[in-house]
Amino acid sequence: MNSKETNCAPCLEGDKLLHEVLPPILLRWRHAPTALLQILREIQEALDWISPEAIAALELALGLPRSKIEGVAGFYRFLYTQPRGRYRVLFADNIIEQHQGSASLIERMCRNLWVEKGKTSEDGLLSIDTTSCIGMSDQGPALLVNNRVVPNLTESRVDQISELIRREIPLSAWPDSLFVVADNIRQRGILLDSELAPGDALRSVLARTEREGLEASNARSWREGLPSGLIGPTSLIEELHRAGLRGRGGAGFLTALKWSACRNAALGAGKERVVVCNADEGEPGTFKDRVLLSSKPDLVLEGMTLAAYALGARRGFVYLRGEYRYLLEPLQAVLAARRAAGLLGQSILGVHGLDFDIEIHLGAGAYVCGEESALIESLEGKRGTPRNRPPFPVTNGYLDQPTVVDNVETFACAALIALHGGDWFAAQGTEKSTGSKLLSVSGDVAQPGVYEFPFGVSIAEVLRACGARNTQAVQVGGPSGTCVSAAEFDRCIAFEDIPSAGAFMVFDQRRDLFEVARNFVHFFAHESCGFCTPCRVGTSLLRNLMDKLANGRGSPYDFGEIEKMNHILQQMSHCGLGHSACNPVLDTIARFRPAYEQRLLHAAFEPAFDLDYSLAPARQMTGRDDAGAHFVQADTAEISNE
Repeated sequence: MNSKETNCAPCLEGDKLLHEVLPPILLRWRHAPTALLQILREIQEALDWISPEAIAALELALGLPRSKIEGVAGFYRFLYTQPRGRYRVLFADNIIEQHQGSASLIERMCRNLWVEKGKTSEDGLLSIDTTSCIGMSDQGPALLVNNRVVPNLTESRVDQISELIRREIPLSAWPDSLFVVADNIRQRGILLDSELAPGDALRSVLARTEREGLEASNARSWREGLPSGLIGPTSLIEELHRAGLRGRGGAGFLTALKWSACRNAALGAGKERVVVCNADEGEPGTFKDRVLLSSKPDLVLEGMTLAAYALGARRGFVYLRGEYRYLLEPLQAVLAARRAAGLLGQSILGVHGLDFDIEIHLGAGAYVCGEESALIESLEGKRGTPRNRPPFPVTNGYLDQPTVVDNVETFACAALIALHGGDWFAAQGTEKSTGSKLLSVSGDVAQPGVYEFPFGVSIAEVLRACGARNTQAVQVGGPSGTCVSAAEFDRCIAFEDIPSAGAFMVFDQRRDLFEVARNFVHFFAHESCGFCTPCRVGTSLLRNLMDKLANGRGSPYDFGEIEKMNHILQQMSHCGLGHSACNPVLDTIARFRPAYEQRLLHAAFEPAFDLDYSLAPARQMTGRDDAGAHFVQADTAEISNE
């Protein structure tokens, strides 16, 4: 019996699951319920979907209720509890990819393979659909096939992929050239130019500890907290304070304050401190963390290890977004090399008690998991629902333990500060925004990619560096950030002016800024986790309003409704997704109002139900568009005369 026949027989699939697939997965994840997401992900990689038999087996193996397993499997976009084909193709649907021509490429693949977008082929071979930004805007259009990235799509590439799928060639036998992802580093600064060798920053900190007469091997003293003023973990936090390092994930919280709060948090019995690297950069148009993890992984991991030294932590996690699945094995190889060099594991660099190791957890397609408390929920094997705060993760984070969650770029900066000192770092940038910033530049530019600038760089300078021409607007910080018009290009990238997690999306005069905002609104509605009613309902209503305007049925009344929606979402949403959902609409209405006004049907609004417009789907289904299929309201004067 061939493998295709085996997969089609439920009893044999269940037998394969129980005896071949599931045991090694459970062993690898220590039968831990907290690893439920990772276990589900690996089951799907092996069997193409998460079958009822798999859920039943996990119910017994992990001692979890079936409802929880199904709830987790149903929350993440990249997990399937119904067959979606052995080839699951997802085209990136970010506005940048749309401008790069993704829509025509999707249609081409659907025609090639005789499958309808959003559905699974009748033979169960494949499905084709869209997903949000996959971090490839600098080399789009791009797609995921079974969570493997294929960038730089062209018609010929789509035809090549179609033929590989038609011939049922396994992904492992596809040409390597299809999967090549470039770093596209266009401009380097103190971070991307650094040549820090693995262990350099750690050795520097430990050497300073010894020079000041503190016995580095006294693990008990530094784990319980050192007296103020002594060189050691506290001195590292003081260097961060002098450096003025602020979180590079967008919020800009002072890193020294966060680490101090975690270090000083009370530990309950059997508890420990935890270090988490947030590598779930799901903000559309952002890809600089992808490049750091690819080109400077040791710098990031060294920063995490230094955080563990400062906090007295033994356990660390890298939460890697599911779209970056291709980076998993390379990062695991770097971790293995660091363990072999004595830079991870027990007694790091021979220091007794300095024990720390890192585990990589993959996300599964949930934008909300970029929020630190939702990320922690996901690390615990749950749905990625943001927590109520307080308490904050620094006191009650992973498994209710003090936890530091920082961005990839933040940890890389911390390693440089440990090596060169806080004053050196603070000499770059501005007084309130020290150091440099990595920008993910995409859109209508000659050279998309990652650019490093000192904080305080103007938008105009960035546009010149990347070869932008006739620029109409720049979306800084992704959909949740700020849309800047040409009149404001002298403004600066800095926490005191325009902060950014890293996205820098450029739109020239050809682009319709209304459609840009509409794409972002659809993104927010799609990515709402559904936990709170204001966000779940509000983002859907906002999407419907934008679609109404797109269909030419809008009025000035709708602008007022959008303002009301923003007030509700700002006041009542549970997390930042709802708080920022209206930003792109309000920004573009304020700066590009003609793009909205040309879509208005009525200059003055008269409340009414448009029955004729509502009958449009019925006309489409019946194939009728004659006069008799339209509702025409009688003239008011005629009615009054009767």
